[in-house]
Amino acid sequence: MSYAVGSLISARGREWIVLPETCDDLVIAKPLGGTDDEVTGILPSLETIEPASFSLPRIEHLGDYRSCRLLRDALRIGFRSSAGPFRSFGRIAVEPRPYQLVPLMMALKLDPVRLLIADDVGVGKTVEACLIARELLDRGECTRLCVLCPPHLAEQWQRELHQKFHIEAELVLAGTVRRLEKHCAIGQSVFEAYPFTVVSIDYIKSDRRRDEFLRTAPELVIIDEAHGASFDATRNSGRHQRNLLARRLSEDANRHLILVTATPHSGKEAAFRSLLGLLRPEFLEYPEDLTGQQNETFRREIAAHFIQRRRADILHFLGEETEFPQCEAKEAQYSLSPQYKALFARALEYAREIVHDESGGRHRQRVRWWSALALLRSLASSPAAAAATLRSRSAALDTTTIEDADEIGRRQVLDMDDVDAVDASDTVPGGDSYSAEGSDSELSRRQLLALARKADELRGDLDEKMLTAVKHVKKLLKDGFRPVVFCRFIQTAEYLAEQLRERLPKKVEIASVTGRLPPDERERRILDLAASEPRILVCTDCLSEGINLQEYFDAVMHYDLSWNPTRHEQREGRVDRFGQPRKVVRTLTYYGQDNQIDGIVLDVLLRKHRQIKTSLGISIPIPADTEAVVEAVFEGLLLRESSGGKVADFLPGFDEYFKKDMARLHADWDNVTERERRSRTMFAQDAMAARVDDVQRELAAVRSAVGSAAEVQDFVLQAVSALGGRVAAKRDGQVDIDLAEAPRAVREECGHVAKLTARFRLPVDDDIEFLNRTHPFVEGLAEYVLNTALDEGAENTVARRCGVIRTAAVQRRTTLLLLRYRFHLLTRNAGEESRALAEDTQVVAYLGAPENARWLSPEDIAPLLEARPQANILPEQARTFLQRVVDGYPLLESRLEYFARERAEELKQAHLRVRAAARMRRSRQVFISPELPPDVVGIYVYLPGGTNHQ
Repeated sequence: MSYAVGSLISARGREWIVLPETCDDLVIAKPLGGTDDEVTGILPSLETIEPASFSLPRIEHLGDYRSCRLLRDALRIGFRSSAGPFRSFGRIAVEPRPYQLVPLMMALKLDPVRLLIADDVGVGKTVEACLIARELLDRGECTRLCVLCPPHLAEQWQRELHQKFHIEAELVLAGTVRRLEKHCAIGQSVFEAYPFTVVSIDYIKSDRRRDEFLRTAPELVIIDEAHGASFDATRNSGRHQRNLLARRLSEDANRHLILVTATPHSGKEAAFRSLLGLLRPEFLEYPEDLTGQQNETFRREIAAHFIQRRRADILHFLGEETEFPQCEAKEAQYSLSPQYKALFARALEYAREIVHDESGGRHRQRVRWWSALALLRSLASSPAAAAATLRSRSAALDTTTIEDADEIGRRQVLDMDDVDAVDASDTVPGGDSYSAEGSDSELSRRQLLALARKADELRGDLDEKMLTAVKHVKKLLKDGFRPVVFCRFIQTAEYLAEQLRERLPKKVEIASVTGRLPPDERERRILDLAASEPRILVCTDCLSEGINLQEYFDAVMHYDLSWNPTRHEQREGRVDRFGQPRKVVRTLTYYGQDNQIDGIVLDVLLRKHRQIKTSLGISIPIPADTEAVVEAVFEGLLLRESSGGKVADFLPGFDEYFKKDMARLHADWDNVTERERRSRTMFAQDAMAARVDDVQRELAAVRSAVGSAAEVQDFVLQAVSALGGRVAAKRDGQVDIDLAEAPRAVREECGHVAKLTARFRLPVDDDIEFLNRTHPFVEGLAEYVLNTALDEGAENTVARRCGVIRTAAVQRRTTLLLLRYRFHLLTRNAGEESRALAEDTQVVAYLGAPENARWLSPEDIAPLLEARPQANILPEQARTFLQRVVDGYPLLESRLEYFARERAEELKQAHLRVRAAARMRRSRQVFISPELPPDVVGIYVYLPGGTNHQ
């Protein structure tokens, strides 16, 4: 005997819904009112399976006025496969903000999906990308997913996919591949064996791994920090490999590709254009200047694939406020101690000497230049970093060309390449720039060691930078903040953490996280620290990008100024982002007022960057070809005060050259800013207005189908109270929930949780539970309420399937029917079919008796769900009214089937509306049909208040 998908069967003493995976030999079914975790297989050859039908409510089990609302909400919250155009919303553990639906709707209008998501730092790009992935998977439009990201972000992506989107992804890193390969068949790739993976892009980009990945890569690929895979004309081999990998992935015309970055331009037009070329190759041929009416078509084409929004753009999107913290940005300064100032002067004198040393040719001179700059930078950071640099050999010594020496020097000393921010080493660069032979080398080495000993003597009480920083950290703690202190070098971070432990009360927990630790250990250390209060995290830029710290920290102190303003924003973005529970976060830019290094960075770079961000609303990276300018700034520091004509010999006309380059730097920066301003104006075109209307309509439909956050909150609080639990409201929307007095079965369904403090909207503090519709506590509560209502003989039933009330909300007898639909969804795409079974619920109502029913519109029904009783009604009288409905059900059945078919057509139109696109490469057809008859879950009769009207 075959069993129709969507039909009801009876087996093992309960009723089940037959699922699409069923075949003749095996019935795959889900318990009626159960969850996806309870899906099971039943063998007809071994077990008795009989057809079943959903019975009408038993009129002897009467409920009160709350029954309809509780039962309806429990029913909706239990749905895991919505029939609406967004199939995934029943499965996700987060309620997306309205603005986060815009990229999803853009994606669903593309075939294949090719999208560049470039929203501001902290807006939630990861959620936006994961929403698209979950939707494509649930629609059957792809079966495999790969996230390519920097290695330090891999575990965070894995956690986001698991916790919020119920996608179990494997990590593919250098340290995990061997374990994964043990479970692969002979000749089988890891990417064929594991459908969902998070992959280190720097592991897979290499020439020996790339081709195998391309051969077996999934249909859907997300590239995080995509600016790192853009084209770059420099000699950065890692950047070239990432770009080649991305280009090869994009060559498959059927592959879905989502690019995620907060800095798509990176100050370089060519880099931005290369990202657009990954979306559609023809974008590379579009005019560079897209302004003007003649280029409107080009702008619209790009805008269909590209979204970039500032926080200000989405704060009040669709009338809903998104809670971002207010940032208090402050500056603080320190003065060098006399001893530290003396060491600085000696080091500067030594640096000038070696820079002007012309022995060994131009290559050796560049090696010494980078060593001098490394020495000054580490000395400005801390005595610990300075001592380590002075005792270390320069890595540039192993090079043979000027170009190689410059590449290593820039990577170790400068911060200009934000693409590789967290890949760059946070170890100190070497300061010894002389080879092992020769008297000059020995003399230089003795000088370095003498300076190193002086640096050692400055640790502690002679280090005014550290001592003043301790005062500022104490002030942050006193004001209730939990700070993250960013340092440039490992040695500085470890030294500062050590000094803070000595100088702060023992109750303050302090941890340091640096590049010495592997990514998984970094996260473990942060989580361990998060269990303590008060707490301080001291770290290097290994945590400046991607790792979200807003749940545990709310202030950032820049102990060392970055030489790249974008890095400052990345640091601050770890706490200043959506999901930060504090209303105010604080940032502290810390610099030396008599430290020439800090003065140059602050005046030339950081304040200009801040000025642009204040004006435009977003940050603009330093434009192209400015690393040489930054180097020139420090050449000025080293050479300006030289004597004997050396400046003219080494760098003729330096002062004029320096002024011109500074002017050029700021002019280029202003030009890039203006270009970005025009770009944002162009792509915020009138098509966005249509998107807003679409989003508003579909968002309302989704919330109607599966319930909004407010309705989840209302359900939980009402159900807990009805079941004998206690609810106490607290500040900021927090509630204390206590199930100690509720039936034990309730606590068991809710994960054996008896007490918790919760909030129903983000952000939440780390000790507050965020309750959403897929949280185990909410799921368990909804399942208990629904199952006990359907089992009409069960005890502790708080939602009843039928009830009668007298209310002033109606003028005539009105009957509400709570219906549950099961819909068959069939999608045909390029000759392939995808089948699914989805659920939906609807409340319908009619006036009068079944034989002459006059059906109400949805607008007239909504207020009835809030109706309150005005007078009592005798149980015998209530059963009489309900019996009339049950007896008249055959007269209603055809109309209920009409409602089901009507709802199916509405859903079909919603699907088509969401997927409508001007450019569709394939023929896509959607068919939605109801399983008939619909289930009548509840019957509720409303009588005019204070009368015996029949």
